[in-house]
Formats: sequence, C-alpha cells, structure tokens
Amino acid sequence: MDKTNISLGPVQETLLIPLLGRAVATRQGSGLINDPRAVEIVDQLAYDFSKWEKGQSLLGSVLRTRMLDDDVKEFIATHPRGTVVEIGCGLNTRFERVDNGSVRWFDLDLPDTIALRRRFFADSERQTMVAASVLDANWVQHIRETGGPFCFVSEAVLIYLAAADAERAVRQLVSGFPAGSWLLMDTTPKAMVDGQAKHDAMKHLPKSSWFRWAVDDPRELERLGLTLIQSRSFADAGSELIRPLPWSMRFLIRWAPWALKRMTKGYQLNRFEIRKA
Repeated sequence: MDKTNISLGPVQETLLIPLLGRAVATRQGSGLINDPRAVEIVDQLAYDFSKWEKGQSLLGSVLRTRMLDDDVKEFIATHPRGTVVEIGCGLNTRFERVDNGSVRWFDLDLPDTIALRRRFFADSERQTMVAASVLDANWVQHIRETGGPFCFVSEAVLIYLAAADAERAVRQLVSGFPAGSWLLMDTTPKAMVDGQAKHDAMKHLPKSSWFRWAVDDPRELERLGLTLIQSRSFADAGSELIRPLPWSMRFLIRWAPWALKRMTKGYQLNRFEIRKA
C-alpha cells in the first residue's frame, strides 16, 4: 500500500508527536487510551517516527490528552448541546472519544494541516473542519452563530506562538464569545521553553518547530479577560488515569508527587472562563 506523504510547516509537524503517542499507547493496550484511528494513520504516513518512539514525552502527551478529554466531557455533561472548538486539531480524534450524540464540534487548524486531516476524516452533520489560523478573525462569526455555549480546547497549540500572538488569540476569544465560555489550554514555564534542546521530542526538530510562549503562572492570563477556574499538573491526574500508567509513573504520582511536580514544574493544564469587563 502506498503511504501518504506529508507536507507540513515546521510547527504543524509537531502534531505527529501526540498522534504517535496515542498509537503507541493503543498498541500497548494499557487502557490509558484506545485510538485505533491513530494506529491506522501512523501506519499510512510516509514519515520516520523512530526518533520519538522511546521518549517519555509520548506518555506525557497521552496523559495530557486524557486529562483534557475529561475536562471536555465535563463541559459536555453541563452543556449537552454546546459547541466545542478544537484549536489546532491536528489529527486528533477527541470528538470520537467524547461525543455525546448532540454536541456541535469544529476542528480548526491551518490549511496544510486540514488538507492532511481530510485524507483521513470527513465532515459530518455535527463535526466541521475549518481551515484557518486561530489568529484569523473570519472564523469567529461563523462559529459564534451556533449560539453556544462554547468550549475552546488548545492542546499544545497556543504555546507554539510568540507571546504577542498567543495573547492576541486569547483576546480575540474574549472579545468574540460570551462570558462563561470555557478555554482549556496548557501553559509552559520559561524553563521548559528555554530547555527544548534537551527535550526528548523537541530536540529532534529544528528550532522553528519549538514552542515559544512562556507562562510561569497561569493566573497571569487573567489580565486578558479570563478567570482561572482550575489548574492541574500531571501529578493531579485521577486514579482512573494513574492505573494504566507504567509502574514508575504510578510510583511518582502516588508516593512522590513532589518529584513529578519538580520534573514537570510549571507545566499546567488549565481551565479558564471568559470574563467580560
């Protein structure tokens, strides 16, 4: 079978890391995630994934995905007919994992990524792909017309923008959508941004692929018109996510959470709500 060639920008290429993470975790059968589509897609791509296969970051990306899945499920449980926008969707299958049969879903990403995504996914009545940058303004009105309530998910996306652009993206959400809308996003500390040359995944990519936005304290972002509702580290993963992890990770979370927090110090998964002035 002929494999699919990839033509992505340097930052867009990073979407392949969590894709591989979900595929590897699915093949291992640990129960942390079950994503057969990720396995199929990895097998169909003409790409050398071997540089990442032994990195601990793969496990971290899957744990992050599952923790954010739980946050999205909480939103959907509260707003069964709400609207979820996956910012920088890449080749994620979150809709398939959390769909309740009534939620409205938009997968937003840059045109080259959406072109790749369309080789493996198709729009449906409730799920639509949108080829645009999060910094564009033309998609806002289209999605706002669904009426909401709204939940925006940025999983390892805004962190790749320069600080000014990342803040501009947040301000656009704040100005364009109602108070109370959710924003789920990760934040990375300056030490992590500065240390990518030693990061087991990012060191294999050019600097043009590295993340740029450093946020040491998520509460700093409240000045953009947000309210921080919750902020978690990997050490705060629930028991149902801890159980399938390798014994070494389970040990750290259960018996030495301080050590895990030190290893991932400052990296947080956050739930904000839009606050109007």
